[in-house]
Amino acid sequence: MGKQPSFRPFPLFTGRHAQTITASFLPFTRRLPSITRFVHLPDGERIAMEVSTPKGWKESDPTVVMIHGLCGCHRSSYLVRMTRKLYRQGIRAIRVNLRGCGSGKEYGKKLYHADASEDMYLTLKEIQRDAPHSPVTVVGFSLGGNIILKMAGEYEEKIESLVTKIIAVNPPLDLGSSIAHLSKNRFYERYFMSALREEVTFRHETFEALPPIRISPEMTLLEFDELYIAPQSGQENAAEYYQACSSGRLIHKITVPCHLLFARDDPIVDCHVLEGIDLPEQIEVLITEKGGHLGYLGMPGKEGGFHWMDGLLLRWISQH
Repeated sequence: MGKQPSFRPFPLFTGRHAQTITASFLPFTRRLPSITRFVHLPDGERIAMEVSTPKGWKESDPTVVMIHGLCGCHRSSYLVRMTRKLYRQGIRAIRVNLRGCGSGKEYGKKLYHADASEDMYLTLKEIQRDAPHSPVTVVGFSLGGNIILKMAGEYEEKIESLVTKIIAVNPPLDLGSSIAHLSKNRFYERYFMSALREEVTFRHETFEALPPIRISPEMTLLEFDELYIAPQSGQENAAEYYQACSSGRLIHKITVPCHLLFARDDPIVDCHVLEGIDLPEQIEVLITEKGGHLGYLGMPGKEGGFHWMDGLLLRWISQH
């Protein structure tokens, strides 16, 4: 293993909250050229992918598949930035929306959750059918990172024919620990719960088969998972849901090369859970002291630039 990259935060955004919030709300460039493709799931629902294919791209050229985090979609700033940079390098970029998100909002009656590994596996099989000779790197951000790690651990050797590399950024390897960690700051909990209430309300107003429901503005994420998410995932309660859907218990089974990126000051995901996990040699972990959650706003003109995370991901993607 070579020298690990180092991260130096931008002087105005050194704190965990400044990194996390500023990176989330920074404006991004104009809309990207993309084609919406749908993956038909066994239960009759569909999820949408936004496929951006550079001019001159061939089926033997690389593909990068990216999955957003909680309350995100293909329009999330980090996906848009990465897609534009990959597109400029001649790499096909596919932004996958979890159920009912983004361009697939009206096609998912069930609310997405951490137990979406089968959805992602079927999505990758669909992508392979489209271009069987294209080497695929999968990048998951936050909740999307947990989902792809869980998928790789569950399907083990089956993933080797679909994916050449997996990258997870700030994945919550232990969902229960991350909920407890996140809930220490009510700002983040209120932000996520506000977005989740809107998503639930939309579904129950759009699909006649779903009964009326009211999610209290005071409900915590733990209470929401207990009431709404755990039953949808087939679990009795939130504790069982967290145990069943946390990737930390499965990543020792991953057989493909894998990169993990964490920040010690992440206000949403607790990276200390790594200390109790025995990782195989094909998983490389980088933990920075600062960076927040999906922030990593660095020094312009220095290695990695202002969006340091993007530069690191491009470096990992290009490594053979």
